[in-house]
Amino acid sequence: MTEGESPAGSELARVANRLDGFRRRIDEIDEQIVRLVNQRADYANQIGQLKESMGMETYQPKREEDVLAHVRDVSTGPLGADAIKRVFERIIDESRRLEKLMSGGK
Repeated sequence: MTEGESPAGSELARVANRLDGFRRRIDEIDEQIVRLVNQRADYANQIGQLKESMGMETYQPKREEDVLAHVRDVSTGPLGADAIKRVFERIIDESRRLEKLMSGGK
């Protein structure tokens, strides 16, 4: 504590520093998530192209069910399994939308 600084002001500064640290770490994690989601979308798109080249149906509901069950099973954090499932449903929807755009809307 510096001269003239109140204990409350010192505590407030310490908390502000901790908040900044947490927020920086969240920003780093968000950047990792963005990279990984884009990498996942790229792989999903490649899978779609392979399926299309082989005349296979690109949408396979069973695979989607398996993916959603898997992410629910591996979720051990504070977000519940249903919350994780909703996040991945959205990721899958966006991957499917991208795949459709890349295939000319087929």
